[in-house]
Formats: sequence, structure tokens, C-alpha cells
Amino acid sequence: MCGKIRAYEGRWGIPDPDGDFGPQPIDARKTRLSNIVQETGAKTIHYLYDFGDSWDHVIKLEKWFDNTTTEGLPLLLDATGRCPPEDVGGVPGYADFLEAIGDPTHPEHEHMRLWGPEQFDPNIIDRKALEVAVNALSEIWKPRRRTTRAK
Repeated sequence: MCGKIRAYEGRWGIPDPDGDFGPQPIDARKTRLSNIVQETGAKTIHYLYDFGDSWDHVIKLEKWFDNTTTEGLPLLLDATGRCPPEDVGGVPGYADFLEAIGDPTHPEHEHMRLWGPEQFDPNIIDRKALEVAVNALSEIWKPRRRTTRAK
């Protein structure tokens, strides 16, 4: 994880081992989003990814049922657009990148076309690849079964 999570007044992330950067977040490696939702009652969670580019992902909970389990979660419901290239410069940098690659007369067109992924089209997504990635997360994030040791 290279980001931080906010829900209400709570902050989760990877604590700084030196404690040099103010109040420490709750260790995100020891919780799950479902726990954050249940413990805080949050309907909206912000996940800040990549501090340099400041990608703020907003997760909105539409409905929670008391008998909701985390088995098989997360799952991909829908996808729109392609992920921006790494280190593109956040939202403003991505807008500049799209403008440059979309206009052959743009002064940065050739540079950005060579810098970015080959034949980048922001509207084309690889749904199968996304489903594989999300399913892999489901396997990793399965609730751990508690075992009792025989005495």
C-alpha cells in the first residue's frame, strides 16, 4: 500500500517507523475496508494513492446488509476508462497527457506518444485483465479462519 485511507475522523495507512510526520495513522495492514465501514459507519471512504500524483479514490457504500459477508469480495461491478500511466502527474498531468496524444499538432504530441504506453486509448479497458486482478485480491483478502491449537 502506498497511500492512506480516510473515513470520518479516522485515518489508516502505514505508520512511519520514525514517527516524524505527526499523528500516526491506524495500521491499515491490520484491518479491512469492511471493518472500517462497520466500525465507523462511514458511507464514503477516501483512498489517497500515490502522494506525488495525489490520486484520490472515493469509495461510496450504496447499501450494507447485516448479513453481508466478505466472502468473494471485492468484485468488479463496472469499469470505465483506462488507468492513467504511472507518474503522469496526477489529474492535471493526465489531462495534459490526453490533450497532447490526442492532437498530432500539439508541441508535446510525439514526446508524450513515445513516453506513454503504446497506442494508449483512455476509453479502452481490458475487462478480463481487471477481473483477473480483482479476483486475485479476493483470494488474498479472504477472511482468515481462526484455528484453535490442541493442548
